[in-house]
Amino acid sequence: MTKSKTANPSPNSNGQKAVVVGAGIVGVNVAVALQDKGYEVTILDRGEPGMGASFGNAGGIAVSKCAPIAMPGTLLSVPGWLMDPLGPLSVRWSYLPKMLPWLLRFVAASSKSRVEQIATEVAVLLNRAWEDYDPVIANAGLSDAVAKKEGAIAVYRSDASRRAAEYEIDLNRRNGIKIRDLTKDEILDLEPGIAPIFSCGIMDEDWGRVLDPYKFVTGIYQNFLDRGGKFETADVTDFVYRDGKPRAAMTSTGDQITFDVVVVACGAWSKTLAKRLGSPVPLDTERGYNTTVPYHDAELSRMLICADDGFVLTPMEDGIRVGGAVELGGLIAAPNYDRAKALFAKGKEILPKLNAEGGKEWMGFRPSMPDSKPVISKSPRYGNTFFAFGHGHLGLTMGATTGRLISDLVAGDSPPVDMTPYRINRFSHFPGF
Repeated sequence: MTKSKTANPSPNSNGQKAVVVGAGIVGVNVAVALQDKGYEVTILDRGEPGMGASFGNAGGIAVSKCAPIAMPGTLLSVPGWLMDPLGPLSVRWSYLPKMLPWLLRFVAASSKSRVEQIATEVAVLLNRAWEDYDPVIANAGLSDAVAKKEGAIAVYRSDASRRAAEYEIDLNRRNGIKIRDLTKDEILDLEPGIAPIFSCGIMDEDWGRVLDPYKFVTGIYQNFLDRGGKFETADVTDFVYRDGKPRAAMTSTGDQITFDVVVVACGAWSKTLAKRLGSPVPLDTERGYNTTVPYHDAELSRMLICADDGFVLTPMEDGIRVGGAVELGGLIAAPNYDRAKALFAKGKEILPKLNAEGGKEWMGFRPSMPDSKPVISKSPRYGNTFFAFGHGHLGLTMGATTGRLISDLVAGDSPPVDMTPYRINRFSHFPGF
């Protein structure tokens, strides 16, 4: 049987029942946005709210990251990924056969013309992030939990590595991202605790961070409950159809949870349910690692992006989090915490006073689409079915915007942006889809 949590019913109900499958940062934002439209919302998740990727992410509201993961020249990098299991992007050999269809689409998205298009389409969402989060943060009483628009510093070890990043930086600037250059002295003035090993850097001026990702997502979730929302611990495995539409979620224990509308927003686990609902999708998993340590004597005032090595250091409420990188290895294989240790060693080189004592290692699953764009979409088959997943590194950043857009689609209102780039069937021209 399912276990549930609920509060008093909302007085503004339109009488329609919505089920959101997934209680991460995207799912809870979708849920509160649907409440704003008058829906009676139940969130379903097999785990506790906020305990998936939302628990251990790097904490950045990364409004400047419109460039996709696949960039021009990606194809030449694939052999190196296979040879370096501790590099910034690696592929587990055992998972390569399953990963190959995703990788082919990933490489196809790396042409310059596609990169330019993708960056523009991602920037449309990122440029709305603060506008859409402001009411969510205010309603949940989370203003003190967010460092808004404090900026993040990306650092480069040499002028040559900065020049190598010029295309990506220019791409961001051309899409409305505020970036300013920093000299070595300016970096050290801003962050005197880091080692003087960087030649130059940039400041992403509108970047922000949350002080504790878990407290942030559960704060929004608590506001959802306070407004009459309901949560049930349930492992959704399939759907029951009536009148040609899905009308109930079937759980692993045999329960049926009825709905008028369903939104699949369960991150890396969304692929199976999307296929059950007639929409196969090339979603896969980026496994991310980090270590969070108490501050001890280390000092850091904002997120530091180590551009050459592909990881970040984030000052959190309870310590400094060192993490990032990408491992393509699926949902089943055991974690390789040597990756977390390698990242921490690099972090200590940059922030010498980092101390591993009392540290906690973590691994989570980022839901990733090969073109680095999320799925925010109505089902092409069923009028009462919607999808919100595949945000990769930007789930926290895009959470409120995704909620706003999905709620507009569900209610039949006109979204403020063209939703075509984020449709679930955008890969249907590929064989097998």
